[in-house]
This record gives sequence, structure tokens and C-alpha cells, in this order.
Amino acid sequence: MGRKILLITTDQQRYDTLGCNGGTIARTPVVDALARNGIRYERAHPQSVVCMPSRSTILTGQHPTTHGVWMNGVPLPLDAPSVAALLNNAGYRTALIGKPHFQPFLDPFLRFVENAMGDETVPTGGSHRGFEHLEFATHGPVGPLHYARWLTAQHPEAVGMFYRVLDDQLQVNADGGGDTAAPQVHVNPIERGWYHTDWVADRTVSWLDSLPAADDWFCWMSFPDPHHPWDPPESEVGRINWRDVPLPDGYPEQRAEREAILDAKPRHWRMWYDGSLVSNYEAPARWVPATLTADQVREVNARNAVECELIDEAVGRVLQRIDERGWTDDVDIIFTTDHGELQGDFGLLFKGPYHVDALMRLPLIWRPAPSAAAPPASVSAPVGLVDLAPTFCTIAGLPTPEWMQGTSLPVDDGDAAARGFERVLTEWDSELFGVDVHLRTITRAGWVLTTYARGTVHDGSEGELYDLADDPLQRHNRWDDPACRGIRDDLVADLLANLPPARSPKLLLEAPV
Repeated sequence: MGRKILLITTDQQRYDTLGCNGGTIARTPVVDALARNGIRYERAHPQSVVCMPSRSTILTGQHPTTHGVWMNGVPLPLDAPSVAALLNNAGYRTALIGKPHFQPFLDPFLRFVENAMGDETVPTGGSHRGFEHLEFATHGPVGPLHYARWLTAQHPEAVGMFYRVLDDQLQVNADGGGDTAAPQVHVNPIERGWYHTDWVADRTVSWLDSLPAADDWFCWMSFPDPHHPWDPPESEVGRINWRDVPLPDGYPEQRAEREAILDAKPRHWRMWYDGSLVSNYEAPARWVPATLTADQVREVNARNAVECELIDEAVGRVLQRIDERGWTDDVDIIFTTDHGELQGDFGLLFKGPYHVDALMRLPLIWRPAPSAAAPPASVSAPVGLVDLAPTFCTIAGLPTPEWMQGTSLPVDDGDAAARGFERVLTEWDSELFGVDVHLRTITRAGWVLTTYARGTVHDGSEGELYDLADDPLQRHNRWDDPACRGIRDDLVADLLANLPPARSPKLLLEAPV
């Protein structure tokens, strides 16, 4: 019997939402305990700040340029390499329970196979992308996935309780709610036990209970929250009074200050704020960020924190069942997310082509199996989600295949230095609504540099450069600062020298999300 692997992912969760990372709003004692007894990564970055490319990186161990899912709406090929398949072939039982999003969700005619699997848990042929058990969920009750089918069959009265994600034009809904009319905030009277967070935990426990004690397993438990819409069960919202929530450090309270900060960044920042340019389908096109109020930021952050608390409690239930099965000493637990959320930083919400810590700095915790006797540590060296798949190989005692582009995660800073963890790359490509935006970012030695290719509102000369030591909120763009020309040129050269190879031919965009 070897080491088992529980990968826990959330969707769109900031680094600072966890107590172990300095968060003060949500109470997250379960995940905090994993950090206390494991390895906490202080500078973990995604290779893309949107769902489909980032989740495809977790599965393949490749950068988006290489696996080919260059934006939401580009489906990951069914024959793409998969760490789950590698583990399954080595004898691991494998399951994915919760949000997958390797293929587009906006799929009314079921063109994509993962949207047509909601009436089965064992894939035809025995496995899909290496997973022999699948139960899918997304952010609500509409659609063909397992959670939506379960809710419709078992609790049909709850189907209409959730926020309506799409409006009548099939655009992302801009309607507001709650006390402040904040966008995508909604009063949801659903019973807590029917909400997708508890459903994901329940189905994970059920699958684990189906396994013989001696089996090795890899389970990806994937929570749809705290991604918008912010509509947790209303019975739980009273945990946190939004009026008591402090404004985030990244939110400049004075409008003039906000706009001056945005004006020092490339044009698309201010254009989105003013409502004149939208480059990400998941940001409601009819919502203008300049209208966002301080109280709306507070209410969004309060509801987001409630969702984080519910996830923490759900994780605790799963870990309790693992302990009851006698597996705890041999289970590695990895907790992370696919990307972050702006949550008021710079006066913005949601996500998009904005490579700052709100979206790029992720919670990442690895609690090695206690039987491995790995000492607790904090790692300050930069790592990426591209390093997860090789880490799973290391845990399982398998060699890392050549097609993986990451490296097994370091266990401390000494290990990181010895194995060359110096930089992490993040990319963005989008072509949507007639707007194309292209970014490449390197984070190294306390600096974040982003280059821009020619696009709809960029001529290719723009960039961003931030000194994280002096400017942790990334408000002061040093790209054009003559005093920083040397470090800028060095980082650009390093970025260009380490860009991953591109998939050819380029995969097609087939849906908005």
C-alpha cells in the first residue's frame, strides 16, 4: 500500500482568504491546520488566470501555450496527456468530483462529451482522461451535469433559488442583489445540505467509502465556490455581517486615486473600469466597474468569506472520513485554486487580463502524508500549478514523464534553491467581442514583469513592472522608469528565454466559456 492523494481545488479564491495566509474575514481552521502541519507556499502562481487553461495545466502539467487551451471556450483535446491517466495506469483508483471545466460549459446542444456524461458516474470504456469515477458540478442548477440532475430530481423546488448566471441574451448577468445591489450577489434560500459545496463533499465521501482499504487512490475534489455568483445559502450569510468587513488594502477609497493608479497601467485597465472595453466573457458586459461602491465591496467580500468557510467545513468532513477509514497517515493532501479574484482591488471585481496578486497569488498547501515524516515549512520561492502533476508523480513513486513541463514542488526554500525554482510564468490570450489581448508575465526575485503583444488596444510597446518589496499592492508601474531599465531588460530576456513551446496547429475557440 502506497501513499494516497487528495487534491482539493476551489474556484477563483484569493491567497488572503485563508487564515494561514493572513486572512481575517473567513474562519478556515481545517485548511489552516493543513498548513501548520505541512508546506505552505507563499508565491504560488497559475499559468493562466482563467478557469479552463488553468485547470488543463493542473491535469497535464503543461503551460497553456503547450496544452493548447489558450482561453476559456477552447476545449482540451480528449487525447491530451493526463496525470490522472498516468496514476490510473499505475494502479491508482481515480475520481474527479465537482467542477471539471476542461471543455466549455456553454453547450446547449451537448457537443462536448463532458457535458453529456451527467447520467453516469463510470465513463464508457472504464475511464475518461484517466478518471474511472466522475461526478460533475458547476456554479448552479442549470445544465446537464450530475449536480444539476441530482438537484432537479431530488429537490426541484430549489432549482429556481440560485442566481441566474446568464441573462436573456445569453450574456453574463449583471443584475445585483443583497443589501447593496452588488453585481452577482443574490439571496439564495436553498437548504445548506442541498448546496453544491456540501454535495461535492458528500459525493467524495461516498466514493471513498466504496473503496477497499488497501487501494491506493487519487481523488480530485473540486469545489465550484467561491467563484461568482455570490449566492451561498442564506441561512449561512449571517455568519459575517458585511457592514463589519473592512475594505481591502487593495481598494483605493478615493475615486481620483483609483483612476490615477489605473491610468498608469496599460489602457485596457482604465477602459474596463469605464465600461468601454470587456475582454473576458465572465465579467458582465453591462456592468461598469466605476459604479462599484465601498459597501458593495464589503458585501461581496463577506459573502465570498462565507463560501470559503463552508468549503473549509466540507473539507473537514472529508478528512474526518479519511481518518475513520484509517488512511490519514498515508494520505497526501494538496489544497489550491485555479486563479484568484479581484474583489475590489483597484476598484474592480471578477477577473481578466490583469496580472497582479489578486489574480496570480494563490493559496497552495501541501500536507505530505505523515508517514513521509516531512517537516512543516513555508516556501517563499516561486512555484506554479504546472508543478502539481510532477508532484503527484513523486508522491506515487513514478518518474516524471518528459511531456510535463513543471517540477515536483520543493519541500523548503533550501530544496527550492538547490533545484532551481527561480521564476514562474503566467500567460493570457483572449479574442472575444472583437477584442484581443495578449500578455506574458514572469515573477522572479521579488519582481513581476508583464509584456504585451500587439492587440486591439495595445501596440506591443506597453508593459508592467512592479517591485513587490516596495509596492506589494502593485500600484506603481515602473515599466517606463529609467531607474528600472536594467531589471526590466533582464526580466524580459529571462521571460523570452523560458517561454514554453507552442502547440501547433492552434486550437479553435468553440464557445465563450
